[in-house]
Amino acid sequence: MAAASGRGVAVVTGGSAGLGRAIVRELAHRGWDVAVLARGRDGLDGAVADIEAAGRRAHAVSVDVADADAVDRAAADVENTLGPIDLWVNNVMSGAIATFLDTSADDFDRATAVTYLSTVNGTRAALRRMRDRDRGHIIQIGSALAHRGIPLQAAYCGAKHAIHGFTDSVVSELTHEKSRVAVSIVDMPALNTTQFGWVKSNFPQHPQPVPPIFQPEVGARAVADVADKPRRRTWVGESTVGLILGTRVAGRFLDWYLAKNAWEGQFAPGSAASGTAPNLYEPVPGDHGAHGAFDDRARGGSVQTWAIRHRAPLYTAASAAASAALVGLIAGARAVARRR
Repeated sequence: MAAASGRGVAVVTGGSAGLGRAIVRELAHRGWDVAVLARGRDGLDGAVADIEAAGRRAHAVSVDVADADAVDRAAADVENTLGPIDLWVNNVMSGAIATFLDTSADDFDRATAVTYLSTVNGTRAALRRMRDRDRGHIIQIGSALAHRGIPLQAAYCGAKHAIHGFTDSVVSELTHEKSRVAVSIVDMPALNTTQFGWVKSNFPQHPQPVPPIFQPEVGARAVADVADKPRRRTWVGESTVGLILGTRVAGRFLDWYLAKNAWEGQFAPGSAASGTAPNLYEPVPGDHGAHGAFDDRARGGSVQTWAIRHRAPLYTAASAAASAALVGLIAGARAVARRR
């Protein structure tokens, strides 16, 4: 039996596959006991095995996180089993690859409920427990697409935008109360996850994340770093930084550029549809792990995320360089003054 001592108790929604599975593994390796909330039993069992292999306590709850009451019951179950929740990661997402008018109202509603309302439900369940204790940390998994929507993903992009507005409102309320509960958003780039094998699509080609593609472990390390040292906002990957800043300074150009390039960029060249049933309404059987079908093209690291992780020594080095430059400038000015 794994020891109870460690970093604390973390909950990861959607932790049975994709980015969530990578986050579960990373947190367990850093000493967290981890509870996984997801629908599919096979993936839950696999995640539990990963946590226990890292020597940590694990708990799995099969739940549809779009159901607010079910999420609250799951949170109570976690605390009864593992103890008070210290960290809650809202990671669940789903969607459809289709134009807005070709997306049925039911599909749009379901994608919104899974991606957006699951975050609302998870935040509510976590805050009901953390607020009275005046401690805890909630991390929302955001996206570069929360700042700039792209074609064929209106439901997903809309939900990710909503998460930002919702989170800002909650943070302002906690700030008013002088609460010590921390809330963070970590915006992700395109990741090589299982989602693109089972996303509902109206097209004959295999969907892909818009390149450049990063491995899910890049995002998982960023989330675990934020859990170590809470930060209000974190952008993961150079492409995320570029898209967000580009939206701020050249929005009309990006409208044109994405209309031209992001449509075709969401399909793997020369590919056929995956053949896997979509997971929008029901989980796909089996334990699918963290990675999708694009290992040969996905990057395992990012200079930008490396810089965030090492920002303290980088700031120190930059300050030292600036100080040295200032000393040199003053010395040069004095030398010039003496010559006069």
